Amino acid sequence: MSINISQKTEARLTEEARRQGISVDELLARFIDERVACEGTTAKGPELPVWHLGAIGSLHRRDIYDDIR
Repeated sequence: MSINISQKTEARLTEEARRQGISVDELLARFIDERVACEGTTAKGPELPVWHLGAIGSLHRRDIYDDIR
């Protein structure tokens, strides 16, 4: 099987594989394995609380500061 990639991408893959001391094939296999592992753990973030505060009217500056009379 062959994949057409740019020379820049090929150079980056080769450099990263050389830096890790493995072959490009092994590097790509690791990338794929990590992606598969991450897809299996797609947990949602924590649920945010819902606060039912009732009906609230508009808030005016005079409701916060006492400098306006």
